[in-house]
Amino acid sequence: MPPTLAYPLSAFLMIALPLGLGIALERKFRLGWRLWWIGGAGFVLSQVGHIPFNIGLTVLFQRGILPAPPDSAKLVFNSTILGLSAGLWEELTRYAVFRWWVKDARSWRKGVWLGAGHGGIEAVLLGIIVFANFFYQMAIRNVDLATLVPQEQLTIAKDAVTAYWSAPWYLILMGALERAMTLPIQICFSVLILQSFIRGQIGWLFLAVGWHAIIDSVVVFSASTRGVYIAEFLVAVACLISLTIIFVLRKPEPQPMEDSTVDAFQPEPPQVIDHNIIETPEKIDRTRFIE
Repeated sequence: MPPTLAYPLSAFLMIALPLGLGIALERKFRLGWRLWWIGGAGFVLSQVGHIPFNIGLTVLFQRGILPAPPDSAKLVFNSTILGLSAGLWEELTRYAVFRWWVKDARSWRKGVWLGAGHGGIEAVLLGIIVFANFFYQMAIRNVDLATLVPQEQLTIAKDAVTAYWSAPWYLILMGALERAMTLPIQICFSVLILQSFIRGQIGWLFLAVGWHAIIDSVVVFSASTRGVYIAEFLVAVACLISLTIIFVLRKPEPQPMEDSTVDAFQPEPPQVIDHNIIETPEKIDRTRFIE
């Protein structure tokens, strides 16, 4: 499969898979799309703080305002910081969404549905970025890069364009596979955060932050040291663990009152008086002293 087909297919799958999951869950849960969109809005809000925070942190290290770690520990340090940053910004935002925006979302189904929206919008936005980058690369494919970038950056730009068009199709489609595996992970985070409210224990929030930070840190470190395939294998492992957590924490939904309970409070039917009873002097005399 040539890259001219693989890139659009990857972008299409990134958008179609979360929407397909959303349609399937909506048909199963019958909750409407409100929580799905709120979950997606939560992801966007988290990035409003997350991205500038990472940029600012990088600037502080580059300017020496914050002490940089030694070169031998730089990769571990960067992986840990990036993981913690993602975990804190996304999970604290998700907690705030549950706490102040969707106070009615206190069931397993609603937690799953909100998490599907959070991860779904993330995948859709990344798919749009892949589409946009593909069209950009198509536009400059036959253009002299010397007219677009400074001379000192020309070699880097040419190498980047060459790498883009020489990537094998299976590596290109890896992005869509990763988004598919990330959806259950994002749902798991929402279900963990939900436990803070239905169990009344704040520790579940810290567990969600920690699980998020571990996944991101390990994947970033592995991609830099072991390659993309090992990193994606670890994402698959995290996906399976997250699916297990989701179903272990599944709670039965509140059951409606049965009809027998309602019937117990129904008024008794009025008694019918038979006016055809024939009274005799003997019957009247027996009831004389009954009060």
